[in-house]
Amino acid sequence: MRTQESKRIHVKCVWCFCSNPRVQVEAVEGGALQKLLLLLATDRPLPLKKKALFAVACLLRHFPFAQRHFLQLGGLQVLGELFRTPGGGAMRVRVVTLLYDMIVEKELISQAGLDVVPDASHQERLRQYSQVSLLPLLEEQGWCGLVPELLASPEHDWREKALRTLLAMMPHCQDLYRQDRSLARSLSALQEQYQELAEGERGLGDEDGYFGEILTLLDTVLGRVR
Repeated sequence: MRTQESKRIHVKCVWCFCSNPRVQVEAVEGGALQKLLLLLATDRPLPLKKKALFAVACLLRHFPFAQRHFLQLGGLQVLGELFRTPGGGAMRVRVVTLLYDMIVEKELISQAGLDVVPDASHQERLRQYSQVSLLPLLEEQGWCGLVPELLASPEHDWREKALRTLLAMMPHCQDLYRQDRSLARSLSALQEQYQELAEGERGLGDEDGYFGEILTLLDTVLGRVR
């Protein structure tokens, strides 16, 4: 009974984080983010850590106030330790997905006002996102080297997420990647593999298939690191 009740409470709390900005603010100010990071940083069952990471991602999404607190609380270090934990494959890709979403979210809000006259609320969001210095911290804490580790996975989805995140981090990681010969070799080997897979898709009449999309990502990344 307690397990079922715990699950219901968990779902209800996460839904509140995701759907109610006022609750998000109260959660951060009330210490919820700090407690979730503590769950991730300590020895807890994997299912609990998965739920905690989902709650963190939900709390941070489209919420620069929480993102800034996340960085101040050492959230990147916690995610780094989580990523380095042996046997945590599924958690690793979830961590990288969260980082990618945060990077792209800030880029999109910055670009949104280029074609129109931004209103006061947009200007305020820009100000808030300007206080979230994610990319420099990712470089400083070694994420330029961690994310490419996902490319060794046999899972196509994991490789795709790694490639997208590599591109998103390129402004701060490009010099390091250009010096990394092992990364270039790995990317070239994957490029050959996906050329064959994409050709197979085209042979079946799928000109815009999934493997072709990954191949395009590989071509783009290789073009930036050579």
